[in-house]
Amino acid sequence: MSVQTTIEKKLTDQLTPSILEVVNESYQHAGHQHAATDSHFKVTVVSDVFEGMRKVARHQKIYQILADELVSPVHALVIQEYTPLEWQQR
Repeated sequence: MSVQTTIEKKLTDQLTPSILEVVNESYQHAGHQHAATDSHFKVTVVSDVFEGMRKVARHQKIYQILADELVSPVHALVIQEYTPLEWQQR
């Protein structure tokens, strides 16, 4: 299973998002130590789970879900997280 697929499955299983987008941005980091692998990702997730949570707690939740991937192989993770209402209002 690819790193991207693993990230998508774990976030889907744990957050039941209404919107989930995982973009592999590794190609943009040519010349970096980790550029040759699937190591740089951008995640956009919209979930009811985030209701009442501050941004820091939301990020911590995602870090917890992806703990194994963040040890290796993921080197960088950009997170955009929203409640459904926040997503509608943006």
